[in-house]
Amino acid sequence: MIDKNRIPKHIAIVMDGNGRWAEKKKLPRIAGHNAGMLAMKEIVKKCSMLDIENLTVYAFSTENWKRSVEEVGGIFKLLVIYIEKELKELHENNVKVKVLGDYKKLPKEAIASIEKTLEITKDNTGLCFNIALNYGSRAEILRAFKLISKELSDGKLNIENITEDTISNNLYTKDIPDPDLFIRTSGEKRLSNYLLWQSAYSELVFSDVLWPEFTPEELEKAIMEFQNRKRRFGGR
Repeated sequence: MIDKNRIPKHIAIVMDGNGRWAEKKKLPRIAGHNAGMLAMKEIVKKCSMLDIENLTVYAFSTENWKRSVEEVGGIFKLLVIYIEKELKELHENNVKVKVLGDYKKLPKEAIASIEKTLEITKDNTGLCFNIALNYGSRAEILRAFKLISKELSDGKLNIENITEDTISNNLYTKDIPDPDLFIRTSGEKRLSNYLLWQSAYSELVFSDVLWPEFTPEELEKAIMEFQNRKRRFGGR
């Protein structure tokens, strides 16, 4: 059973395996992304039920633009459909939606849906649902360095006063605690340019389950694995 007193405050997920799930069922790749959206909805609901404070999902990376025009376009259309269908329920359940990444480079319809969602849910106080869109951790860190350099050149910051917090406060996640639990599905065992700075002391759980088949029960298994570990943060 999950220990309700040791629930991770922040879970980050790489939702991997949509394409392989579709191929396994001899369906087009976009069908896998659609199934992945449905899985994501159930995981959001489960996190809200468990009183998890933050859930961050890797929805579209800076590298995903390399995929076919049809697949990329389909992903953004599904995103708009998901937001339009689920916004009311997310808001009613006190979920606050945030976006990590340079989402302004997405199609106009997707930007409009995102900004509507951010505005409507901004004052909610329940689960903070962070969607990483057009996100890459190296690009995020580079952006932070440029912001810090600007402060230095403007005389607003002294180089001796730069700390780890200075960097953290210039990342997209500046108001979000670092992930306690980092989950990747589909059996792949790498971070894929996701929350590199923030995951320095995260507990990593790699699941062999393809994302569309990752159920709330699978999430519970990952949380129980997290709870069975001893976190030392570099100490003994």
